[in-house]
Amino acid sequence: DDVPNHLISADVDDYPEHLQQFRDQLEGRSMLVRRAQMVDIECVARGYISGSGWKEYKASQSVCGIALPAGLRESDKLPEPIFTPATKAQSGHDENISFATAAAAVGEELAARLRDLTLKIYSRASAYAETRGIILADTKFEFGFVDGALVLGDEVLTPDSSRFWPRATYSPGGAQPSYDTQFVRDYLESIPWDKRPPGPVLPADVVTKTGEKYKEAYHVLTGKSL
Repeated sequence: DDVPNHLISADVDDYPEHLQQFRDQLEGRSMLVRRAQMVDIECVARGYISGSGWKEYKASQSVCGIALPAGLRESDKLPEPIFTPATKAQSGHDENISFATAAAAVGEELAARLRDLTLKIYSRASAYAETRGIILADTKFEFGFVDGALVLGDEVLTPDSSRFWPRATYSPGGAQPSYDTQFVRDYLESIPWDKRPPGPVLPADVVTKTGEKYKEAYHVLTGKSL
């Protein structure tokens, strides 16, 4: 209820008639949404120092131009959540940018709205996740405009766009066990790949274990099973 979103329905019965013939492919894995003019900024909230933020911190003691306290360990909780925008790369990796750079790209007023919404949604989501024994270390949102109104689009609070850690095993000072795509990242870091396309084919066991992590995260957070 903090911001409208682009979702119309995830029930195939509500989809246009010409899509009904593809029900077996669409059921449970698709959404009907309003077409949005997307803002070309990845809106990232971080409550803990990890991933690309940790790499940047080690090099500059800051993330996206935000100075952070000295002596932080990998996976430490930050004094307060921070907004760390990134460019939306069409290929390759997104690149972390400062708030000033984001404001120059989309305008000061819109950048401020994106920052405030990102941190507000993150704070609400992380507080809920804590009640389920999950740490929401960081997450990414995307926003766009539908009929002139700012809406939340794309995926929201999924293992693909968030870093979920089990509270019970949390121990700062290194990487954490994770429910998200970290399992895939760790595999890719272990093989000789220069991070340029085409990407390597993932082994079946990596795919299977990642899927299991996603399903476990869903069950823990929602109390339901996929």
